Amino acid sequence: MATYERRTTVQAPLESVWKFHSTVAGLEALTPDWLGLRVEAVIGSDGERRKDPHSVILEAGTEIALSLQPFGHGPRQHWTSRIIERTRGDDIARFRDTMVDGPVEHWEHSHTFAGNDEETTIIDRVDYRLPFGPLGTLATPVSVVGFEGMFRQRHRETRRVLESDHRNEMVERRQV
Repeated sequence: MATYERRTTVQAPLESVWKFHSTVAGLEALTPDWLGLRVEAVIGSDGERRKDPHSVILEAGTEIALSLQPFGHGPRQHWTSRIIERTRGDDIARFRDTMVDGPVEHWEHSHTFAGNDEETTIIDRVDYRLPFGPLGTLATPVSVVGFEGMFRQRHRETRRVLESDHRNEMVERRQV
């Protein structure tokens, strides 16, 4: 099994970062356009299909049916992800999702957020196994190129959105 990990510190409170990453809308906002993401359906933890998937909180038991078409070429790749854990403490929050159906043999993504009222460290860790047995194993080092581009952009976008929100909030507090 291979592992990819990326860490970034964002100058924004843990609560804001956690809230942003905890919804389908956050997932869509963070996914690079070049992946061609489409959210096909969201099933809540109660087993009911959601009419407005954008406001769904990603809690344990939630399933998201997605499709991707990188760079707009080739057939759409379908992927179903299930949230298998969601925990929140005073200075740490985490959720994990696993692929229940999709193009890779195994995928488990841990989203960990450690922080306080000023800054938050985001840790994305993916444990994965590519398909096609030994051929997939040989291709694993190349997969890091795709992960690196995708997660770099996700972290950059988190920083852009949340740090500007945090700066604006701090300015508003000073003006009161």
